[in-house]
Amino acid sequence: MSVDQKVQDRVISLVSNILSANAIVVDVLPGSRLADIGMTSMDMVNLMLAVEAEFDMTIPQAEITPENFQSPQTIERMVAKQIDLAA
Repeated sequence: MSVDQKVQDRVISLVSNILSANAIVVDVLPGSRLADIGMTSMDMVNLMLAVEAEFDMTIPQAEITPENFQSPQTIERMVAKQIDLAA
């Protein structure tokens, strides 16, 4: 399993956990649009904090954009970029 795949799996797990806390049961796919599967703006804030905790990083202010938080796939790309920059 590649590093990117592991990151993606962890992001999908975070999204699924937030949705299940809201009693939303849905298959979360890499390309699932978060707003379309039930994520609210408050959920997005919780997801951002969960991503920071999960990957032991601080997301730079410039990276906290709607484009980076559209889907698990866009989050995975942003996280991978931050991991690469930190390496």
